[in-house]
Amino acid sequence: MPGTPGHQHEDGSAYEKAMRPEDLTRLFVERSNAGDAAGVAALYEEDAVMAYPPGDRTVGREAIRALWEKVLAHRPRFEPEQPLPTLVSGDIALTSTPPGDGAGARAQVVRRQPDGSWLRLLDQPEFVSPAR
Repeated sequence: MPGTPGHQHEDGSAYEKAMRPEDLTRLFVERSNAGDAAGVAALYEEDAVMAYPPGDRTVGREAIRALWEKVLAHRPRFEPEQPLPTLVSGDIALTSTPPGDGAGARAQVVRRQPDGSWLRLLDQPEFVSPAR
């Protein structure tokens, strides 16, 4: 939506929308590597829930933006990961990637928006193996 906070660059130009669920992972990597916390947050629904930091959760687009500002201040480099096949049921989809760091898997529940684009609703960026 034009004028919606979180969906535009600071110069007012609109962010690229994810027109396929798989686009979200690519856009996440591109925006993270560019240090664009607001751009990362724009990939999430307003009330999205992210299971991060490990053992905790971050709720809501604004909180996700604030979290990513802190994370991206350290200038981490994210490498694109080959997505696993997406599972789609109507307007809901499950995307996942096997992380290169061997952290198990990353998984996101994403939802089709009224304009046909997709946003993340639930994000589990890493699964920690339960202590045995």
